Amino acid sequence: MKDVVIVGGGIAGLAAGWRLRHWDTVLLESDERVGGRIRSERRGPYWLNWGGHVYAGGNSSTAWLLGDTGVDSVAVPGSLTGLAMNGTLLLNGRVEGYPFRVPMSMSSRIGVLKSGAKVGLAVAKYAKIVGLRPGEDEATRQQRVYDFMNDRSFADFVGDLPEDVEALFKPTVTRSSGDMDQISAGAGVGYFSLVWGIGGGLTQSIVGGPSTLTGSIAAALGDRVQLGAAVEEIVHKKNSVVVRYRQDGIEKEVEARSVVLATPATVSHKIAVDLDSDIRQALSEVKYGTHVSAAFLTNETERQVWDNSYAIATPKRSFNVLLNMSNIVRGYEQERQPGSSLMTFSPASLGRSLLDRDDDEIIKTYLDDLDDILPGFADTVVESQVHKFPTGAPYCFPGRAKLQPTLTRRGGRVFLAGDYLGSLYTESAIGTGLTAAQEVQSLLATDRQSPAHRLLSPVSAAN
Repeated sequence: MKDVVIVGGGIAGLAAGWRLRHWDTVLLESDERVGGRIRSERRGPYWLNWGGHVYAGGNSSTAWLLGDTGVDSVAVPGSLTGLAMNGTLLLNGRVEGYPFRVPMSMSSRIGVLKSGAKVGLAVAKYAKIVGLRPGEDEATRQQRVYDFMNDRSFADFVGDLPEDVEALFKPTVTRSSGDMDQISAGAGVGYFSLVWGIGGGLTQSIVGGPSTLTGSIAAALGDRVQLGAAVEEIVHKKNSVVVRYRQDGIEKEVEARSVVLATPATVSHKIAVDLDSDIRQALSEVKYGTHVSAAFLTNETERQVWDNSYAIATPKRSFNVLLNMSNIVRGYEQERQPGSSLMTFSPASLGRSLLDRDDDEIIKTYLDDLDDILPGFADTVVESQVHKFPTGAPYCFPGRAKLQPTLTRRGGRVFLAGDYLGSLYTESAIGTGLTAAQEVQSLLATDRQSPAHRLLSPVSAAN
């Protein structure tokens, strides 16, 4: 019997696997690769990227995991607040001045001022409630964040907006993978707080690309990671859990004293068949948004206008943000090297509109927009790849807060982990993975002290 089975090889499952690496574990991943929505590939000094790209620093679970695994991260250099809109590209200056530098009607400018002031006041309130308070645990803080303005959508909060004002807001709000009428008002405000850098936010990038972290953990776990292992059912026994899965067309099962269930809520709801009915119901109510992303490798030899920018919002385009993955290299090189790596990101309705198109058509659509923003860009592209995520990221919808106490209630020998349990995506995934692993360790230590376990142990049998 195993000590623990970890179901899911995304960053939550890998974080749990790392903390539990000194126990008898197996990690089952249905895909042929680990990492989930963290996905990058090296290309010389650069990397192509399609998923998570910036990470929490400071006193965070992510920072702990990076440090403990020995994976390097650096502060993201350059501007994170570029804007390309209405034929104008802005890469520097104060963000609040952008609406006056972009061509738009006077009514739209007035709308920006009014709506911006309203969002700004809400961000100030959010900043007061989002931090971890002395003596408080993360679960309490997270519940408070979910409760904040969770009674209505962001679209209801801001009201009817002129077209250009709505276009300006969308790239920030829809990074959640939910549209403005789907995401809660508090979550939308939280995204503005994050983008404006209030309270720290996401400031670190992983050297060599995000998959450096997931690949390093998988390599350390070795053959305990089983790929192509699709779990079909998880069932409790009296003092153990049975996990049934299919691998290479063969039905298999493994019994363990505990399980870390680190799959998306949509999967966890289906396979954990004897979880409490209210927990399964809460899992079924978690909502995910779609996103489509593409990575582009270029071969230019001279400095480019995007070199000192990391993120450029792109309203009214087929993608809502353009990310310069080579900016990390630019920020630390002595002499400008040839080429770049850029990523486009299309979440929510933008992503849904692209899902049914073939990759070549998506690439052409992206390149047409990129050439409008960065003239001549398409001529420098030497490689491009699209990845589609139909079940992309979970988003906080109105009423989401009421699910949290049920989703975080512990019971039995199956422990949930994943980014759907928090509001900070990768940080939430890693944090809940580590927490689940810690609770598993406590359970296993308790089991080892039980009389039944001592009677069955090899030492007892030898005596």
